[in-house]
Amino acid sequence: MSRSVSVVVPTRNSASTLKACLDSVLEQSEPVELLVIDNFSTDATPQIASAMAGTFEQAGPERSRQRNLGAARASGSHLLFVDSDMILPPSLVAECLEQAAGGFRAAIIPEVSTGRGFWAAAKALERACYVGDDSIEAARFFERGLFQELGGFDEALTGEEDWDLTARIRERGIPIARTPTPLTHDEGSLRLRETMRTKFYYGRTMARYMAKHRGAARAQLTLFRPAFRRHADLLRANPLLTAGMVAMKTCEAAAGALGTAMGLVADRRR
Repeated sequence: MSRSVSVVVPTRNSASTLKACLDSVLEQSEPVELLVIDNFSTDATPQIASAMAGTFEQAGPERSRQRNLGAARASGSHLLFVDSDMILPPSLVAECLEQAAGGFRAAIIPEVSTGRGFWAAAKALERACYVGDDSIEAARFFERGLFQELGGFDEALTGEEDWDLTARIRERGIPIARTPTPLTHDEGSLRLRETMRTKFYYGRTMARYMAKHRGAARAQLTLFRPAFRRHADLLRANPLLTAGMVAMKTCEAAAGALGTAMGLVADRRR
């Protein structure tokens, strides 16, 4: 059976990281189809994307819609969804195809973070604790047929759509593979206010996600997750960054809770 991979990259004002991301997609050891769906960026994102991607379109209003549109335009037998601040190792698509050849219909790709400054380092420490944690990591690689059977990403969710699609796969009893090589997530010069703003934004649809997957959400939203206990030695070896991570997680949780509350109010008014 011939297998091909379409890589879908949603963007919005991503000029600072996009070229490196797309370069890493185009430098894969296996040929890929590259599609960029942009949410009407006002920076140089459209110029960069249109020059590099085989398909470039603009659509909104949110990332889930962009991803679903990219999947609808794709021609590959398999779909890989990559964010515009991610860098893929050259072997990643080949590793995903190896999992597909082994019978897996979806795969998780571990992530490691890089960035500049204290908060980026704290985020990198947090992410290091999540590698191999099925309650946190979500699938990014899918057999096209499975993606279509599931109806793609839930466009009513903003931020939780990865968890939601992965949960729906598991609810069908379908095993999910894991690639051996991680991708790199470029956090840039991360600021605490920025992480709180993101969690607030994602929180607006968290209640909808919780209503669909209450058990999974309970594990994912626990402030001090089992992953941290499993990596206690790593955290003890980095006390300053661990303190920063705890402070960041606490602030993010407060911002996310406020976003969730406001989202509930907005939903009740509809």
